[in-house]
Amino acid sequence: MFKCSLHNIVLATILSITSLIVKAQKVKEPKTTAEWTRPYQPFRIAGNLYYVGTYDLACYFITTPQGNILINTGLAASATQIKNNIETLGFKFNDTKILLTTQAHYDHMGAMAAIKKATGAQLMVDEKEADVLATGGSSDYALGQYGTSFKPVKADRLLHGGDTILLGNMQLVMLHHPGHTKGSCSFLFTVKDDQRSYKVLIANMPSIVTDKAFAAIPTYPAIAGDYAYTLNAMKNISFDIWLASHASQFKLHDKHQPGDAYNPAAFKDQQGYDDAISDLQRQYDEKMQQLPAVK
Repeated sequence: MFKCSLHNIVLATILSITSLIVKAQKVKEPKTTAEWTRPYQPFRIAGNLYYVGTYDLACYFITTPQGNILINTGLAASATQIKNNIETLGFKFNDTKILLTTQAHYDHMGAMAAIKKATGAQLMVDEKEADVLATGGSSDYALGQYGTSFKPVKADRLLHGGDTILLGNMQLVMLHHPGHTKGSCSFLFTVKDDQRSYKVLIANMPSIVTDKAFAAIPTYPAIAGDYAYTLNAMKNISFDIWLASHASQFKLHDKHQPGDAYNPAAFKDQQGYDDAISDLQRQYDEKMQQLPAVK
């Protein structure tokens, strides 16, 4: 019993020290671009789904009578923009009840801790992202080389592929789409307006973020299989409207300009989705031919 108690004490001490070290590390975003920080006029996409992100870092806002859902938060400096965008649309920032993310990279998680603290919302993430959230990105297999790139934050609920997020009259299904990160995910749900309903896919596109050959990444031995799984899964999703983690990925600025009238049909674009997935498949196939660098 004494040995067990001593083991627990030592383990708790190690975890506490690790937590303190992570918290003490300065948060530094590896890079930003003008498109990532440029303000963008929020707008209604379809039904009770809205765009509240920056020019390129897509953040989505889903409203319900029982509170609202925010997906992604951009960079740390995006917090004020997102709050202002939500309020510009006529909603209360503090009515945000659930926070979600498509991937645990700083350009989507940067303001998550601050918004969680400000609103008291529950953060729900793919279970494979929990450790990266806790370390502020420093344990990510690719971007971890840059250290702590966003403020560490603890998830309130860990999600598995196929899990459902419920709030008010909304039901979102989380789709586990690993590769870009170990817990990248997409969301599938239905919204409706006065005319019809729309099945919406917010897709985390499986772009490749490492220069290394997949075989040269010991911290993510399943990476090649995860990318293959995700690409195959994404070819078989049925939807009416598709969106993505970056505005540029679904060509937002070709489909919508600030001040445009409400037009959900602009975001259907099945061909655009198919072309994007085909291009990512080509990149994956080329990557699979890459050999580890010779030391």
